[in-house]
Amino acid sequence: MKTVVNTDKAPAAIGPYSQAIKAGGFLFVSGQLPVDPISGNIVDGGVGAQTKQSLANMKSILACQNVSMENVVKTTVFLANMNDFQTVNGIYAEYFSKEAPARSCVQVAKLPKDALVEIEAIAILG
Repeated sequence: MKTVVNTDKAPAAIGPYSQAIKAGGFLFVSGQLPVDPISGNIVDGGVGAQTKQSLANMKSILACQNVSMENVVKTTVFLANMNDFQTVNGIYAEYFSKEAPARSCVQVAKLPKDALVEIEAIAILG
């Protein structure tokens, strides 16, 4: 069985998907764009600010299920430009300071809303 998870503390889905799905003891968090949940716009400030916003959105979705970043077991980071890897990696390390999750990082041709980064996650519930 699966349960759709939504919170108003993260941006609403911009397509036919859910912010997250709870299933089988896991929380599957959809890719989080660097969208401010209040304005609905991509945040200004380059890839650093966008990475922080994407991770803040993820954290809000996890929190609505009483789960923390420590419960994340896998992430995928999508970058518009692999030259941004060092910046993203430094900020990412602030959010996953101990026992970092498994991770993939890939450069993509383009992200929705011309974002520079998008991050998805899988977390263990409980």
